[in-house]
Amino acid sequence: MNPSDPGSRLPAGNPEYSGLAAEAVDAIEDLSGVHPGHRRAHAKGICCRAFFRPSGLGAEFTTAAHLQEQQVNAVVRFSGSSTDPALADILSPAKGMAVQFILPGGGVTNLVGVTIPVFFARTPESFIDIIRTVHRAQTGSLGTLELIKEIMTHFSESRTSLLAVKRLKPPASYAESQYFCIHAYLFADREGKVRPVRFEWIPETGVRTLSAEDAAQQPDHYLEDELELRFKDESALFQLAAVLGEEGDPTDDPTRAWPEDRRRIDLGRLHISEIIPEPEGLVMDPAAVTPGILLSDDPILNFRSAVYADSHRRRSEER
Repeated sequence: MNPSDPGSRLPAGNPEYSGLAAEAVDAIEDLSGVHPGHRRAHAKGICCRAFFRPSGLGAEFTTAAHLQEQQVNAVVRFSGSSTDPALADILSPAKGMAVQFILPGGGVTNLVGVTIPVFFARTPESFIDIIRTVHRAQTGSLGTLELIKEIMTHFSESRTSLLAVKRLKPPASYAESQYFCIHAYLFADREGKVRPVRFEWIPETGVRTLSAEDAAQQPDHYLEDELELRFKDESALFQLAAVLGEEGDPTDDPTRAWPEDRRRIDLGRLHISEIIPEPEGLVMDPAAVTPGILLSDDPILNFRSAVYADSHRRRSEER
Protein backbone atom coordinates (compact mmCIF):
# COMPACT_ATOMS: atom_id res chain seq x y z
CA MET A 1 0.00 0.00 0.00
CA ASN A 2 1.25 3.47 -0.82
CA PRO A 3 -0.89 6.02 1.02
CA SER A 4 -0.77 9.47 -0.50
CA ASP A 5 0.36 12.54 1.35
CA PRO A 6 -2.86 14.17 2.62
CA GLY A 7 -1.62 17.49 1.31
CA SER A 8 -1.02 16.15 -2.20
CA ARG A 9 -4.63 15.93 -3.40
CA LEU A 10 -5.13 17.95 -6.53
CA PRO A 11 -7.98 20.44 -6.23
CA ALA A 12 -10.82 20.48 -8.72
CA GLY A 13 -9.70 21.89 -12.03
CA ASN A 14 -5.96 21.51 -11.36
CA PRO A 15 -4.08 22.01 -14.65
CA GLU A 16 -2.35 18.64 -14.25
CA TYR A 17 -5.69 16.92 -14.82
CA SER A 18 -7.67 19.54 -16.73
CA GLY A 19 -6.70 18.32 -20.21
CA LEU A 20 -7.55 14.71 -19.45
CA ALA A 21 -10.74 15.77 -17.69
CA ALA A 22 -11.91 17.68 -20.76
CA GLU A 23 -11.14 14.64 -22.93
CA ALA A 24 -13.12 12.42 -20.57
CA VAL A 25 -16.17 14.69 -20.56
CA ASP A 26 -15.99 15.05 -24.36
CA ALA A 27 -15.94 11.25 -24.68
CA ILE A 28 -18.94 10.90 -22.37
CA GLU A 29 -20.88 13.52 -24.33
CA ASP A 30 -20.25 11.58 -27.53
CA LEU A 31 -22.17 8.59 -26.14
CA SER A 32 -25.60 10.22 -26.19
CA GLY A 33 -25.05 13.84 -27.16
CA VAL A 34 -25.23 16.91 -24.97
CA HIS A 35 -28.27 17.27 -22.71
CA PRO A 36 -28.16 20.91 -21.58
CA GLY A 37 -28.22 21.47 -17.83
CA HIS A 38 -27.72 17.80 -16.98
CA ARG A 39 -24.82 15.84 -15.56
CA ARG A 40 -22.67 14.11 -18.15
CA ALA A 41 -22.96 10.77 -16.33
CA HIS A 42 -25.73 9.56 -14.02
CA ALA A 43 -27.79 12.21 -15.79
CA LYS A 44 -31.19 11.04 -14.56
CA GLY A 45 -31.58 11.27 -10.81
CA ILE A 46 -33.60 12.45 -7.83
CA CYS A 47 -32.52 14.07 -4.58
CA CYS A 48 -33.74 13.27 -1.09
CA ARG A 49 -33.55 14.73 2.39
CA ALA A 50 -31.74 12.58 4.93
CA PHE A 51 -29.78 12.48 8.15
CA PHE A 52 -26.97 10.22 9.29
CA ARG A 53 -26.79 8.89 12.84
CA PRO A 54 -23.29 7.51 13.54
CA SER A 55 -22.85 4.44 15.70
CA GLY A 56 -19.72 5.86 17.36
CA LEU A 57 -17.74 2.75 16.39
CA GLY A 58 -15.86 4.70 13.75
CA ALA A 59 -14.25 6.99 16.34
CA GLU A 60 -11.58 4.38 17.03
CA PHE A 61 -10.37 4.55 13.44
CA THR A 62 -10.98 8.13 12.23
CA THR A 63 -11.40 11.69 13.46
CA ALA A 64 -13.93 12.45 10.69
CA ALA A 65 -16.61 14.59 12.31
CA HIS A 66 -19.60 12.81 10.76
CA LEU A 67 -18.41 9.41 12.02
CA GLN A 68 -18.20 10.27 15.73
CA GLU A 69 -21.45 10.52 17.74
CA GLN A 70 -23.22 13.66 16.49
CA GLN A 71 -26.09 13.27 14.04
CA VAL A 72 -25.61 15.18 10.78
CA ASN A 73 -27.93 16.15 7.95
CA ALA A 74 -27.36 14.81 4.46
CA VAL A 75 -28.51 15.06 0.85
CA VAL A 76 -28.89 11.84 -1.13
CA ARG A 77 -29.03 11.57 -4.92
CA PHE A 78 -30.23 8.31 -6.47
CA SER A 79 -29.56 7.89 -10.18
CA GLY A 80 -29.25 5.65 -13.18
CA SER A 81 -25.84 5.20 -14.77
CA SER A 82 -26.75 6.44 -18.25
CA THR A 83 -25.60 9.68 -19.87
CA ASP A 84 -29.16 10.15 -21.20
CA PRO A 85 -31.57 11.84 -18.72
CA ALA A 86 -34.60 10.58 -20.67
CA LEU A 87 -33.71 6.90 -20.54
CA ALA A 88 -36.25 4.62 -18.85
CA ASP A 89 -35.13 3.32 -15.44
CA ILE A 90 -35.18 -0.28 -16.59
CA LEU A 91 -32.72 0.39 -19.43
CA SER A 92 -29.94 1.66 -17.16
CA PRO A 93 -28.60 -1.49 -15.45
CA ALA A 94 -26.32 -0.03 -12.75
CA LYS A 95 -27.73 2.46 -10.23
CA GLY A 96 -26.02 5.07 -8.12
CA MET A 97 -26.43 6.53 -4.65
CA ALA A 98 -24.41 9.63 -3.78
CA VAL A 99 -24.50 11.01 -0.24
CA GLN A 100 -23.39 14.48 0.82
CA PHE A 101 -22.88 14.84 4.57
CA ILE A 102 -23.37 18.33 6.01
CA LEU A 103 -20.57 18.56 8.54
CA PRO A 104 -20.83 20.14 12.01
CA GLY A 105 -19.48 23.67 11.80
CA GLY A 106 -19.85 23.87 8.01
CA GLY A 107 -18.41 22.09 5.02
CA VAL A 108 -19.42 18.88 3.30
CA THR A 109 -17.96 15.49 2.42
CA ASN A 110 -19.29 12.95 -0.05
CA LEU A 111 -19.56 9.22 -0.62
CA VAL A 112 -20.53 8.00 -4.09
CA GLY A 113 -21.74 4.42 -4.50
CA VAL A 114 -22.92 2.19 -7.35
CA THR A 115 -24.58 -1.22 -7.50
CA ILE A 116 -21.47 -3.01 -8.78
CA PRO A 117 -18.47 -3.64 -6.49
CA VAL A 118 -15.67 -2.52 -8.84
CA PHE A 119 -15.05 0.06 -11.55
CA PHE A 120 -14.34 -0.74 -15.21
CA ALA A 121 -11.16 1.34 -15.63
CA ARG A 122 -7.95 1.51 -13.63
CA THR A 123 -6.54 4.80 -14.93
CA PRO A 124 -7.91 8.04 -16.44
CA GLU A 125 -6.34 7.12 -19.78
CA SER A 126 -7.98 3.69 -19.95
CA PHE A 127 -11.32 5.23 -18.87
CA ILE A 128 -11.20 7.54 -21.89
CA ASP A 129 -10.13 4.73 -24.23
CA ILE A 130 -12.96 2.46 -23.07
CA ILE A 131 -15.59 5.18 -23.46
CA ARG A 132 -14.32 5.86 -26.98
CA THR A 133 -14.48 2.15 -27.80
CA VAL A 134 -18.13 2.04 -26.71
CA HIS A 135 -18.82 5.10 -28.86
CA ARG A 136 -17.32 3.41 -31.91
CA ALA A 137 -19.68 0.50 -31.30
CA GLN A 138 -22.64 2.86 -31.17
CA THR A 139 -21.70 4.44 -34.49
CA GLY A 140 -21.66 1.04 -36.17
CA SER A 141 -17.94 0.37 -36.31
CA LEU A 142 -18.24 -2.50 -33.83
CA GLY A 143 -21.05 -4.96 -33.13
CA THR A 144 -21.92 -6.10 -29.62
CA LEU A 145 -19.78 -9.25 -29.77
CA GLU A 146 -16.89 -7.35 -31.30
CA LEU A 147 -17.21 -4.68 -28.59
CA ILE A 148 -17.03 -7.26 -25.80
CA LYS A 149 -14.05 -8.93 -27.47
CA GLU A 150 -12.32 -5.58 -27.94
CA ILE A 151 -12.75 -4.59 -24.32
CA MET A 152 -11.74 -8.00 -22.99
CA THR A 153 -8.67 -8.09 -25.23
CA HIS A 154 -7.39 -4.57 -24.73
CA PHE A 155 -8.94 -3.71 -21.38
CA SER A 156 -8.72 -6.89 -19.32
CA GLU A 157 -9.13 -4.71 -16.20
CA SER A 158 -12.82 -4.32 -17.18
CA ARG A 159 -13.63 -8.02 -17.00
CA THR A 160 -14.84 -8.15 -13.38
CA SER A 161 -16.94 -5.01 -13.77
CA LEU A 162 -18.57 -6.22 -17.01
CA LEU A 163 -19.42 -9.56 -15.45
CA ALA A 164 -20.95 -7.78 -12.45
CA VAL A 165 -23.12 -5.64 -14.73
CA LYS A 166 -24.18 -8.75 -16.64
CA ARG A 167 -25.33 -10.37 -13.38
CA LEU A 168 -27.38 -7.36 -12.26
CA LYS A 169 -31.13 -7.83 -12.00
CA PRO A 170 -33.57 -4.91 -12.18
CA PRO A 171 -33.92 -3.35 -8.73
CA ALA A 172 -37.32 -3.22 -7.08
CA SER A 173 -36.37 0.03 -5.35
CA TYR A 174 -33.50 2.45 -4.97
CA ALA A 175 -34.01 1.84 -1.24
CA GLU A 176 -33.52 -1.92 -1.57
CA SER A 177 -30.23 -1.97 -3.45
CA GLN A 178 -26.70 -2.30 -2.11
CA TYR A 179 -24.22 0.39 -3.14
CA PHE A 180 -20.44 0.03 -3.22
CA CYS A 181 -18.18 3.07 -2.88
CA ILE A 182 -15.67 1.54 -5.26
CA HIS A 183 -12.56 3.52 -4.25
CA ALA A 184 -10.18 2.91 -1.37
CA TYR A 185 -9.72 5.74 1.13
CA LEU A 186 -7.57 6.05 4.24
CA PHE A 187 -8.83 6.42 7.77
CA ALA A 188 -6.62 8.57 10.03
CA ASP A 189 -7.05 8.24 13.80
CA ARG A 190 -6.10 10.56 16.67
CA GLU A 191 -2.57 9.14 16.86
CA GLY A 192 -2.03 9.72 13.16
CA LYS A 193 -2.21 6.06 12.22
CA VAL A 194 -3.68 5.49 8.76
CA ARG A 195 -5.34 2.36 7.44
CA PRO A 196 -7.08 1.61 4.13
CA VAL A 197 -10.88 1.48 4.03
CA ARG A 198 -13.70 1.00 1.58
CA PHE A 199 -17.36 1.82 2.18
CA GLU A 200 -20.67 0.11 1.40
CA TRP A 201 -24.29 1.19 1.85
CA ILE A 202 -26.42 -1.79 2.89
CA PRO A 203 -30.25 -1.48 2.85
CA GLU A 204 -31.84 -2.34 6.20
CA THR A 205 -34.71 -4.18 4.49
CA GLY A 206 -32.38 -6.24 2.30
CA VAL A 207 -31.83 -6.31 -1.44
CA ARG A 208 -34.89 -6.91 -3.60
CA THR A 209 -35.00 -7.31 -7.38
CA LEU A 210 -37.65 -7.78 -10.06
CA SER A 211 -38.28 -10.74 -12.29
CA ALA A 212 -37.88 -10.16 -16.03
CA GLU A 213 -41.67 -10.33 -16.41
CA ASP A 214 -42.31 -7.74 -13.69
CA ALA A 215 -39.52 -5.49 -14.95
CA ALA A 216 -41.05 -5.38 -18.44
CA GLN A 217 -44.29 -3.97 -16.99
CA GLN A 218 -42.71 -1.06 -15.11
CA PRO A 219 -43.25 2.56 -16.23
CA ASP A 220 -40.25 4.65 -17.28
CA HIS A 221 -39.85 6.33 -13.88
CA TYR A 222 -40.87 3.44 -11.64
CA LEU A 223 -38.00 3.88 -9.18
CA GLU A 224 -38.94 7.48 -8.36
CA ASP A 225 -42.62 6.47 -8.16
CA GLU A 226 -41.76 3.70 -5.71
CA LEU A 227 -39.81 6.09 -3.46
CA GLU A 228 -42.68 8.58 -3.37
CA LEU A 229 -45.06 5.84 -2.20
CA ARG A 230 -42.54 4.48 0.31
CA PHE A 231 -41.93 7.87 1.92
CA LYS A 232 -45.63 8.28 2.67
CA ASP A 233 -45.32 5.48 5.25
CA GLU A 234 -41.67 5.16 6.22
CA SER A 235 -38.10 6.30 5.74
CA ALA A 236 -35.52 4.34 3.79
CA LEU A 237 -32.69 3.11 6.01
CA PHE A 238 -29.14 2.18 5.07
CA GLN A 239 -26.26 0.94 7.16
CA LEU A 240 -22.87 2.44 6.34
CA ALA A 241 -20.22 -0.28 6.58
CA ALA A 242 -16.48 0.31 6.61
CA VAL A 243 -14.41 -2.53 5.17
CA LEU A 244 -10.88 -2.36 6.61
CA GLY A 245 -8.08 -3.29 4.25
CA GLU A 246 -5.01 -5.29 5.15
CA GLU A 247 -1.43 -5.34 3.90
CA GLY A 248 -1.38 -6.22 0.22
CA ASP A 249 -4.95 -5.10 -0.51
CA PRO A 250 -4.79 -2.76 -3.53
CA THR A 251 -5.55 0.88 -2.80
CA ASP A 252 -4.60 2.11 -6.28
CA ASP A 253 -6.89 -0.06 -8.41
CA PRO A 254 -10.70 0.36 -8.32
CA THR A 255 -11.14 -2.58 -10.70
CA ARG A 256 -10.01 -5.09 -8.04
CA ALA A 257 -12.10 -6.16 -5.07
CA TRP A 258 -10.72 -6.95 -1.63
CA PRO A 259 -11.11 -10.41 -0.06
CA GLU A 260 -14.53 -11.12 1.47
CA ASP A 261 -13.10 -11.89 4.91
CA ARG A 262 -11.95 -8.35 5.69
CA ARG A 263 -13.08 -6.83 8.99
CA ARG A 264 -16.26 -4.74 8.75
CA ILE A 265 -17.33 -1.89 11.04
CA ASP A 266 -20.91 -0.62 11.40
CA LEU A 267 -20.49 3.16 11.13
CA GLY A 268 -24.15 4.12 11.53
CA ARG A 269 -27.51 4.54 9.84
CA LEU A 270 -28.68 6.82 7.05
CA HIS A 271 -32.37 7.80 7.31
CA ILE A 272 -33.86 9.06 4.02
CA SER A 273 -37.26 10.67 4.40
CA GLU A 274 -38.49 12.60 1.35
CA ILE A 275 -37.80 13.66 -2.23
CA ILE A 276 -36.62 17.27 -2.59
CA PRO A 277 -35.63 19.56 -5.47
CA GLU A 278 -31.95 19.27 -6.27
CA PRO A 279 -29.99 21.90 -4.30
CA GLU A 280 -28.43 24.58 -6.47
CA GLY A 281 -24.85 23.78 -7.42
CA LEU A 282 -24.87 20.28 -5.93
CA VAL A 283 -21.65 18.44 -6.84
CA MET A 284 -21.13 14.95 -5.40
CA ASP A 285 -17.36 14.82 -5.81
CA PRO A 286 -16.09 11.61 -4.13
CA ALA A 287 -12.66 13.22 -3.67
CA ALA A 288 -14.12 15.92 -1.38
CA VAL A 289 -12.87 14.43 1.87
CA THR A 290 -12.73 15.82 5.40
CA PRO A 291 -10.04 15.62 8.13
CA GLY A 292 -9.84 12.04 9.34
CA ILE A 293 -10.31 10.64 5.83
CA LEU A 294 -7.55 10.84 3.21
CA LEU A 295 -7.46 10.00 -0.45
CA SER A 296 -5.63 6.83 -1.40
CA ASP A 297 -3.29 6.52 -4.38
CA ASP A 298 -6.19 5.45 -6.65
CA PRO A 299 -5.63 7.46 -9.89
CA ILE A 300 -9.32 7.38 -10.84
CA LEU A 301 -10.36 8.78 -7.45
CA ASN A 302 -7.81 11.57 -7.65
CA PHE A 303 -8.88 12.32 -11.23
CA ARG A 304 -12.58 12.64 -10.52
CA SER A 305 -12.47 16.13 -8.98
CA ALA A 306 -11.28 17.62 -12.28
CA VAL A 307 -13.91 15.68 -14.24
CA TYR A 308 -16.71 16.75 -11.89
CA ALA A 309 -15.53 20.36 -12.09
CA ASP A 310 -15.50 20.32 -15.89
CA SER A 311 -18.92 18.68 -16.09
CA HIS A 312 -20.38 21.14 -13.57
CA ARG A 313 -18.92 24.12 -15.45
CA ARG A 314 -20.44 22.95 -18.73
CA ARG A 315 -23.93 22.31 -17.39
CA SER A 316 -23.90 25.58 -15.42
CA GLU A 317 -23.08 27.53 -18.59
CA GLU A 318 -25.96 25.85 -20.41
CA ARG A 319 -28.63 27.05 -17.99
